[in-house]
Amino acid sequence: MSGAITKRGWIVGLTGASGAAYGVRLVERLTELGFPVHLVVTDAGWRVLKEELEWDAAKRLQTIEARFAGRSAPVKYYPIQDIGAAIASGTFRAEGMVVAPCSMGTLAAIAHGLSDNLLERAADVTLKEGRRLVLVPRETPLHAIHLENMLKLARMGVRIVPASPGFYHRQQTVEELIDFMVGKTLDSMGIEHELYQRWGEGAPHDVAE
Repeated sequence: MSGAITKRGWIVGLTGASGAAYGVRLVERLTELGFPVHLVVTDAGWRVLKEELEWDAAKRLQTIEARFAGRSAPVKYYPIQDIGAAIASGTFRAEGMVVAPCSMGTLAAIAHGLSDNLLERAADVTLKEGRRLVLVPRETPLHAIHLENMLKLARMGVRIVPASPGFYHRQQTVEELIDFMVGKTLDSMGIEHELYQRWGEGAPHDVAE
């Protein structure tokens, strides 16, 4: 054994909300930083990956392996119905979990302690073990039930990071907007990054006196 210290991984969930690129970019950045990723995608999430990013939803494992091959840290994919997978247990060691994008259906299930699939069970375990849970909802407009569920989770310590990119960096591309939101997500995870310049650190809006 080399004796090298291996970073504890993150569980990442993708659901059927629009904004699949947020989750994909998050996985890319985490693995670039050396964090192993344990990935679970709902059936609706796969449909969004197909519709928005043209991923092959018929060959799920092969698609994931091809997309994230050769990264600095591994990506392990778990089928959504594998309720007995390692990440379904509180004994599984992880830094925490992120759901990006997070649909209102998944958010509601987490808020009410449901565990009808592996993603929901992994989130429930993350909560019961007191680990960091970050949700990136992408829905508009929001009705009272959505807001009540978010408030319930926020009061439990869950970080709610709405997919609402800021424009004060004068982004020029969609990729820059995605990186801004992924950067805000990494902030809530407590992970350092350089996906955008922070306010007051020579951002593009600054002008000379």
